[in-house]
Amino acid sequence: MNLLSVENITKAYGARVLFQDLSFGLQEGQKSAIVAKNGSGKTTILKILAGKDQADSGIVSYRKGVKVSYLPQEPELDESKNLIDNVLAEGHPATDAIKNYEKALSNPENEEAYQKAFDAMDRNDAWDFENQVKQVLGKLGLHDLELGVAKMSGGQRKRLALAKVLIAKPDLLILDEPTNHLDLSMIEWLEEYLSQQSLSLLMVTHDRYFLENICDQILELDQEKLFQHPGSYSEFLIRQSERRSVESVQKDKASNLLRKELEWMRRQPKARGTKSKARIDAFFGLKDKAKAGPDLGQVQMEVQMTRLGSKILELHKLKKNFGPKKILDGFSYNFKKGERIGIIGSNGSGKTTFLNLISSREEIDGGKIVKGDTVKYGYYTQKGISFKPGKRVIDIIKDIAEFLPIGKKGREISASMMLDRFLFSGDQQYSQVEKLSGGEKRRLYLLTVLMANPNFLILDEPTNDLDILTLNVLEEFLVEFNGCLIIVTHDRFFMDKLCDQLFVFKGEGDVEVFPGNYTDYRDKEASIAETEKLRSKSLVKPTVKKKEAQSSEKKTKLTYAEKIEFEELGGKIEELEKRLAAITLEFQDATSDAEALEKLSKESKKIQEELDSSELRWLELSEYNT
Repeated sequence: MNLLSVENITKAYGARVLFQDLSFGLQEGQKSAIVAKNGSGKTTILKILAGKDQADSGIVSYRKGVKVSYLPQEPELDESKNLIDNVLAEGHPATDAIKNYEKALSNPENEEAYQKAFDAMDRNDAWDFENQVKQVLGKLGLHDLELGVAKMSGGQRKRLALAKVLIAKPDLLILDEPTNHLDLSMIEWLEEYLSQQSLSLLMVTHDRYFLENICDQILELDQEKLFQHPGSYSEFLIRQSERRSVESVQKDKASNLLRKELEWMRRQPKARGTKSKARIDAFFGLKDKAKAGPDLGQVQMEVQMTRLGSKILELHKLKKNFGPKKILDGFSYNFKKGERIGIIGSNGSGKTTFLNLISSREEIDGGKIVKGDTVKYGYYTQKGISFKPGKRVIDIIKDIAEFLPIGKKGREISASMMLDRFLFSGDQQYSQVEKLSGGEKRRLYLLTVLMANPNFLILDEPTNDLDILTLNVLEEFLVEFNGCLIIVTHDRFFMDKLCDQLFVFKGEGDVEVFPGNYTDYRDKEASIAETEKLRSKSLVKPTVKKKEAQSSEKKTKLTYAEKIEFEELGGKIEELEKRLAAITLEFQDATSDAEALEKLSKESKKIQEELDSSELRWLELSEYNT
C-alpha cells in the first residue's frame, strides 16, 4: 500500500537547478535511502517531504492518516525544556493516554471515563511506555532525564532528536544523517532497531554498512534525475555500474556521430538557406547527448608527502584525567612508519581528547610525549572550517598556498586546479563559502588540511556530511598515503578499509591495542560472548531423571575420531577466516564489475555459513577435549 507519492517535483535556487521533475513512491514497510553527491539536493528533498520547504512545482501527497516523524541534520528542540519533557511532547498518543488515565483515577465514580482511559492505555501501549522511553534513551547514551536542552552538547542534541522521532512510533520515518554523533555501539543498535521495526523509512546517510543492512531500495539522484534501484546497497552498486556502462557506450556513439555532423556543419556555407533544419536540430541534439552521461568526476589527491624520519611519535605512560574521570592511565606506544590506527570507544571515553593530547592541543597530566623532528601533522577536527563572512572559496586555499607540489620531478599544481580536482567548479571557486552545502564545506576543509603537505594525518570524524563519491576517493587516497594515519570515525566501512590496528578506549583509562580492523574486533568480542554463554550453560546443572543422568555422565572425553575432527577443525576455521578476509578485499576492488561482485557475494555467504557451523562444532568438542 502506497504511503507516499511524489510527482514531478522541481527545485532551483536562482539559476542553479537541484532537481527537475522527480517522481517516486514509498510503500508501507519499505525502507529507502537517497544517495547523491553533496549539493545535489538530498536534504532539500527530505525537507520538502517533511513540509519544511516547498518545491517550485510538483505534488507531494501522503495516504490519509499517515503519521510522519522527521529528523533534520540540525535538531529542532525546545530549549526551555529538559530532556524528558522534549521526548514526552504534547500530542504524543501514549503521553496523552497516561495523563487521561491519571485524571480518571482521581475521579473513579465516572466509570465511563475510566473505561475509556483504560482502553486508551491498551491501544497506545502506554503501560510499558515509560520503560520503552528509558530503553531508547539509554541505548543512545542519554541517562540524565532532567538535563536541560540548553546545556547539551551538539552530539547530545542530535541523539535526543533521534530518540524523540523513534519514540513517537510513526508510520514513516524521514531521517537526515541519523548516524552522525552516534558511537559504533549506538549505530549497531539503531541498525538492528530499524531493521526489526515494521515502520517505513526514507533516509539520507553515507554509512554504507547501514545502507546495506537496512535498505530494500536505493534512490540515486544523478544530474537532476532520479534512478530507482530495488534491493540492497550492494545490489544498487551492480545496477549503477550496468547503467553507467550503457550510458558510456551511448555517449561514445553520440560523440562519434557528433564528429561527423560537426564536419558537415563546418562544410556548409554560412549563408546557405537550403541547409536542412532537421539535420541542424539533430546536430544540437547529439551535442547535448554527447555532453550528457553520469557525472563521474574524481577527487584526485596526489599530494607529495613531506619526508618522515625514523623517530615518529613516542608515548610514555601517559595520564589524563578530567576530575575523577580517567581518560588515560599509563598508556604507552611507539608509532612506526605507515601505521594505520583506528580509535573506537563510547562517546565521552576520551577519543578526541587523545588526539588533542598527541597534537599538543591539550596538556597531559603525567608521562611524556616525544615527537620526531620530521613529523608534520595534518589535523582534521570535528569543528570543521572557520571563515570570515564573504570569504571566497579560492581565497581559503590561497591563504594556505598558491601552489602545491605533487608527484615527483618538481611538478606543481595551482590552488584553482586543486579545487577543480575536489569537484569545485570555476563558478563555485569564486562564490562565498557560506553558500556551500555542509558536505561541500567539509570537502573544502579536507583540502585545506592536505594542502599543508602533512606526513602524519589525524582525522576526527572525517566522514561526517561527505557524500559516498568523496568518501570513495578519500579512501583511495588514504590507501596510498605513506605516512602515519589515525582515524576516529563511526563509519565502520571506512575504518575496515583503512585501519589494520585499533586503540579501544574502554573507559577508566583502560586502552586496549588490538591488531586488526573493526570487523575483526567485533568478531572477537562476539566469539568471547558466545564462549561465555556456552560456558555459563555448561555450569548449570539441570534436574534430570536418574537414567538420563547416568547416560550423560558417560560422555567425559572425546573419542579418537572426535579428537582428529577437533584438531582438523582448528586449521579449517583459520583457512576459512583467511579466505573471508581475502574476499572482503576483493569486494572493494570489484565495485564496478557486476559479475565479479555477484560471484564474490555467493562465495562469501557460503564460506560464512561453513565457518559458523565449524565454530559451533569446535565449541561443542572443546568441552570434552581434556
